[in-house]
Amino acid sequence: MTLWLSTGLIFTFAAIVLILYKWWDIKCIGVTPVRTFTFIAILFTSGLDVGLIMFPLTEFGGYGDLSSSPEYGFANPLAIEFGFWAFLIWGFYFLTCFYFVIVEPRVQFFEIPLVKLVNNVVIIGTCAFTAYLLLVNLPWYLPQLGDGESVVPAFYAIVFVAIGLAVYSSSKIKYVRILSLGSSLLFIALIVGMWFRAFVLGAGSPADFLGTAGLIGEYFANIHQFVLPINDYHEFYLFWWFAWSIMIGQFTARFVSGIRTWQLLIAMLVVPSIAIGVWFTVLYHYHAEGLQIAALTNIAMISVGVLMVVNSLDSLIRLYTDNLNITAQRLGRANYVVFNVLVMVALTMLFQLDFLRIQWVGALVIALYFSCFAYILAKKRVEVSAIKASPKENILDFGKIELAG
Repeated sequence: MTLWLSTGLIFTFAAIVLILYKWWDIKCIGVTPVRTFTFIAILFTSGLDVGLIMFPLTEFGGYGDLSSSPEYGFANPLAIEFGFWAFLIWGFYFLTCFYFVIVEPRVQFFEIPLVKLVNNVVIIGTCAFTAYLLLVNLPWYLPQLGDGESVVPAFYAIVFVAIGLAVYSSSKIKYVRILSLGSSLLFIALIVGMWFRAFVLGAGSPADFLGTAGLIGEYFANIHQFVLPINDYHEFYLFWWFAWSIMIGQFTARFVSGIRTWQLLIAMLVVPSIAIGVWFTVLYHYHAEGLQIAALTNIAMISVGVLMVVNSLDSLIRLYTDNLNITAQRLGRANYVVFNVLVMVALTMLFQLDFLRIQWVGALVIALYFSCFAYILAKKRVEVSAIKASPKENILDFGKIELAG
């Protein structure tokens, strides 16, 4: 698996370089374009899940324990955490988003029946894994509802409600803008609130924040260390990112706002990384100083985390139901909601039983990458070489999303 993953990583980064070399300045327009700020909000909230909120405080200690994990010794825990979540690996999303907005309309690889089947298996499986992650991490964040380790009925209820909300919101594409902008604003409010408590009301100062943020510089000084797997845990993360990449690319491509390729790269690598860097800096200060998370703050973190899960599930459910033509318009909203809730709950339970693994899904996505490239070389090389602009049918009309189903 490590060799397969490493080969996939090298191919991905090489493909990004090729795209920038050949199509650096073409205008990228999706089928349902939105304004750039909204596009970034959709990207950020759809492309991340509850792990962004829940994982760092549980992981900083492990990255700093060099006696158990000496392979992390090249950088500090904040830089390691940032490397697992930000910057370079958002290139996966850039690659797939560019492909689906510019290349796929000419290639139609994902319209091949077998490819469409595999693609939807990937989407549905990763969708369920997102709900599963929320379920298994709730005990750590809400120990007051249980013993801090076991999954209790209240946690199942929270996850099932999140699935229900996501399925309902996915029935209308216009909800995605409201959900994404709302989630982004609440996430910013959470960051500001926790920053204020730590660096203004607490023992720290704004200068301490800048000093802590400076630790992220070790990531950029050692960025080459993150190109290939560091260890098994990093490997898990990378497979997870691959699993997400193909569907986030499909989903976000429809909303691209007419920006140039190089601007799309900045929007997808730099802007989310700034938000992640600020968030992780605040959390690392709490970890390093041993600050307690207040009950109200804990509830706010859980709320934002659940809302991010709803965002992610919304985009993924919308994607596979469109692909399989099991939309709310075709089934009726009630049937649509019942069917998708049952599917998501059942698959979440399969992950809970350790029957499914996200690594398998990520490996399948790498196979799709290679297969698509081989298909282009064999049958669509001339069409792809001739690309000079977005498909003619994609026009820059920001009102189209209001008319979409």
